[in-house]
Amino acid sequence: MSRDWGSLFDVDTDPEDLLEHFDTEWFRGQRYRHLSDERHGIERGTALVGDVVVRGYPSMPRALVLEPAIRETFDGPVAIEEKLNGYNVRVARIDGDLLAFTRSGFVCPYTTRKVEALLDAETFFDDHPEHMLCGELVGPENPYTDHDYSEIEEVGFYVFGIRHRESGTPMGVERRLDRCATYGLDSVDHYGTFAPAAAVDAARERIDDLNARGREGVVLKSTDGETALKYTTSAIHRADLEHAFELPFDYGRDFVFTRVMREAFQAVERGESPAAVDERARELGEAILQPAVETIRAVDAGEPVGETHTVRGDPKTISDLLSYFRDQGLELHVERDETDGEQRVVTFTKVAQSTRDKTRYYLGGGTIDE
Repeated sequence: MSRDWGSLFDVDTDPEDLLEHFDTEWFRGQRYRHLSDERHGIERGTALVGDVVVRGYPSMPRALVLEPAIRETFDGPVAIEEKLNGYNVRVARIDGDLLAFTRSGFVCPYTTRKVEALLDAETFFDDHPEHMLCGELVGPENPYTDHDYSEIEEVGFYVFGIRHRESGTPMGVERRLDRCATYGLDSVDHYGTFAPAAAVDAARERIDDLNARGREGVVLKSTDGETALKYTTSAIHRADLEHAFELPFDYGRDFVFTRVMREAFQAVERGESPAAVDERARELGEAILQPAVETIRAVDAGEPVGETHTVRGDPKTISDLLSYFRDQGLELHVERDETDGEQRVVTFTKVAQSTRDKTRYYLGGGTIDE
């Protein structure tokens, strides 16, 4: 590495000390480094490919109550856009190749091939070589999330940000929307830009619609893209809890607590009647108890439990993806492995080993010290 990384990242840290926090990986014969967790103020997911820097995507605060959060966060116009339920991907062109970086900075072979197939981005990168496309990869055939969208048959990539690759500086919302339209890039739904006071009612209206359709929520942004808040629907809170209690010993108590509290604040914010709170509580209880019971029964029957995904691609890409997961210590249970033309289609479960093993222990008479 020839660059002065400490000066580049504006941190008063010895470069060697900084670099030791980066994990080393290889992709298509090229070594790169990525930062799995934030260090020294450098974003999680920051990657170093040779002398090229790909900054990580910054974390986004969450609003529990819309009106005061918007008032305290924004002092100018607020753009409202849909928040999709997939996984965060940054796409950059480096030495002529499109590379897709996951949130942790890993260059995913599967995602890279999908992005190559989905995006006609050569003209964009010809005109904006120092930028990266930040988006959500969603759909039923992806290896990281299992939320389906009726309009997506396999997978889709939707841009929610364009940033300078090295500095991480965002492109303003209106210019980003214009760039997406100009270069034919799919974008997340944009619901308009509002004064802060008007943004509260506009966001609530969108949340009601998205909740009724079982979708995730909204992101509110300053027009320069520098400031953002997320706010999610009751439907996604329940879906998250259902997923967590399918694997009750693999998700921590903090995961459960935060989602229950989101529901509590939302009920108060909306001034719900006792009957409405009772209905919310019933749905929340079902989301927690029913999947846990189903999982215990599945373990008792000797069935695998975990997160199930279907992926489709050329055989080498799928083989590389499965090898990566196994190298990370994941136990995979392959349920279907077929060929569709020139593509390999695999349905597999990432076995939740903690949930499986602890459930077996308790079913066999194990006890808990409380």
